[in-house]
Amino acid sequence: MNVLVTGAGGFLGLYIVEQLVARGDKVRAFCRGEYPELAALGVETVRGDIRDRQATVAACQGIDTVFHAAAVADIWGPWRHFYEINTLGTRHVVEGCRRHGVGRLIYTSSPSVTFDGSDQRAVDESAPYPVRWLCHYPHTKALAEREVLAANGQRLSTCSLRPHLIWGPRDRHLIPRLLDRARSGRLRRVGDGTNLVDMIYVENAASAHLAAADVLEPDSPVAGSAYFISQGEPVNCWQWIDEILDLAGLPPVAKSISLPAAWRVGATLELAYRLLRIQSEPPMTRFLAAQLATSHYFDITRARTDFGYQPTISTVEGMRRLAAELKQ
Repeated sequence: MNVLVTGAGGFLGLYIVEQLVARGDKVRAFCRGEYPELAALGVETVRGDIRDRQATVAACQGIDTVFHAAAVADIWGPWRHFYEINTLGTRHVVEGCRRHGVGRLIYTSSPSVTFDGSDQRAVDESAPYPVRWLCHYPHTKALAEREVLAANGQRLSTCSLRPHLIWGPRDRHLIPRLLDRARSGRLRRVGDGTNLVDMIYVENAASAHLAAADVLEPDSPVAGSAYFISQGEPVNCWQWIDEILDLAGLPPVAKSISLPAAWRVGATLELAYRLLRIQSEPPMTRFLAAQLATSHYFDITRARTDFGYQPTISTVEGMRRLAAELKQ
């Protein structure tokens, strides 16, 4: 295939590129910066911003399949920033696909598009979008996902994958932030510590994208569908966090706060940061409190059935690989 990967220099995007190159696909990377890793892979690199409609549309020329992984995934910031990148940027990708006759579009979404702050236990893709949003990230991702799925048709087949808590070597977001909080003494267990969560090793997340693309045709069940993907077995959130801390030579989380208390702190800090126009992220928000204290794990039966998704790298093996990186 002639493939375009947006956000190709990012955590997941780079793994998708590597797997595509390894099997012989011709890859074009669309990203804002220069990445030596992409140059080493020998892929065509087009520099541009997903918010730039003309550049994004042009990047789709001559392409068979688009993997749209570019996004901003923070939990704090102005609406415009999230909307322009996550929603309008996706709209530009869809336009580029239509303009240049791209046949397949695989969108990287998030399970948080169905999260309303309450427990999610073994939910499947019938879970609705919430009526309230705790931060701009899931809201703008849900708007984008809707546009991607609505664009599905005979000329352009689309699908959306929802990987939860992507982790592994080369992560520059989840694991580093966790370790930074622990080292600074700002990490608190939220809730009673019994909540179960799904997560996914990054190479499994990337291979799921390729597997979905390989069967994405106008008449396939994948076309126009969204899918949760994970390791297939939830873990205790706080035990897993303690295991990661241990890999980095840090002690387990010792201090805790109840969900109601953390929710109140988050609401207060959100208000204060808005009123004082503080640009940095508050140490606690309502979304973060709910994510850390509630259970959220998903039924991935549809992904297994419709495109044969199978997490080939176990959590144990993934943790071994992560440990090797953290010890460097």
